Amino acid sequence: MCEKHDPLAAIIAAAMPQMAGRAVTATANATPAVGPVSSRPGPQSEPTQQAQQVLHPVRPVIHNVASANAEAHEAQASRRRRLWELGHACHCPLVGVGFPLGVLRKLVDKVTNGKVLADDYEVHVGAVTECATRNRLSEALQKELERRYAPVLLRFRAAKTTEQVADLWRAAVAAGDVAGAFWAGLTHPRCSPEVEEQMCRDLHMVQHQAGACVRADITRFNAALQDNTRLAQELAKSQQRAAALLAEKSADAEKHAAQLMQLRAQVVGKDSLVDSLRTELEQLRESIPGLETRAKLAERLQQMDERERAMRQQIAELKLELARAVEAPAMPIQEETRQVVEHVMKMPLRLSERAVLCVGGRSGNVATYRELIEREGAQFSHHDGGLEDNANRLDASLAAADLVICQTGCISHSAYWRVKDYCKRNGKRCVFIDNPSISSLARGLEQAGAD
Repeated sequence: MCEKHDPLAAIIAAAMPQMAGRAVTATANATPAVGPVSSRPGPQSEPTQQAQQVLHPVRPVIHNVASANAEAHEAQASRRRRLWELGHACHCPLVGVGFPLGVLRKLVDKVTNGKVLADDYEVHVGAVTECATRNRLSEALQKELERRYAPVLLRFRAAKTTEQVADLWRAAVAAGDVAGAFWAGLTHPRCSPEVEEQMCRDLHMVQHQAGACVRADITRFNAALQDNTRLAQELAKSQQRAAALLAEKSADAEKHAAQLMQLRAQVVGKDSLVDSLRTELEQLRESIPGLETRAKLAERLQQMDERERAMRQQIAELKLELARAVEAPAMPIQEETRQVVEHVMKMPLRLSERAVLCVGGRSGNVATYRELIEREGAQFSHHDGGLEDNANRLDASLAAADLVICQTGCISHSAYWRVKDYCKRNGKRCVFIDNPSISSLARGLEQAGAD
């Protein structure tokens, strides 16, 4: 709003002559009439001239629409007023709020057929001045206002009374959209001078509030700019750290990928080597006939060697026991052995030229078993049930024996069931002895002879 066209000052200035006129009229009625005064100016005629000026006040240049155009307002009450028909005090706020600066400059350039070399304030003052009369610029501004605020004009057209116009204006002020409502209210046929004055006052305060809001927005905007700068710096630092971490992780990933490729290459090489060795092994097996048989024979030979070592160790133990027996009196043992032998010889079981297999038993009694069996002309063999001797040899030993002696108290469960099942399937005679003593062996042989 320009300083030369303040609507509030114009409204007050327009109202002051009316008040002065009423005061002078009251004074004239109360005082007697004066006589004629000489027309020659002089010192004595000055009070009379001042009284005439009070009785007939000079109208100001900026005046209210109701006082300046009362008769025209009555004649135009049935239609909307034009821009140049409004009071000059309304032109400044109307141009200020009704036209953005860019639109106003464009309209002025279009009317003047060229670019106006003036600042925004000069363009505003020139437009306000031109609105006082009907001309090309005022007609262009009228047309633009009608086009720009056509929806608001349509809403104000429904108002039939001055109070309804005032209500629509107050609603627009409360909503914060006053530009279109100001134009529609000023030009409405039912807009009274009081409503027009109130609209100018309200718009004046709205502009002050808008300026305060703009200053507050500028303050917040500057604070937001500072925060944005600080956050931008922090973001740049964070991005730098993230880029460094990303580069480090990328380097580690590439390193791990290279190591993984090397390991995969090594695995592929080892798989190829294993395949080639398997192929070579198959070729070697095919080139050597009877390789499996030789492997079995080698295993058999190893078992025989182990058995031979066991027998040699047993012989050494027996020799050591014999040497001890020679040194100590052995009459009770020899007597017991002789009685057992005599008891065995009395049995009806014939062991001559027969193969006897003893499975299990204590290693110290095996020599006594061998001596008793071999005295009868039988072939004695022993298998410990898989403790030291190979368990796979048990079937071969059972197949070669005519009589099987199974020491149930000194044999594993697997060997026991294996001996029992084999003898049952093949009808082989088997003697089960609970105690590994010599007397138990004699009773078992006696029982086998009785059967």
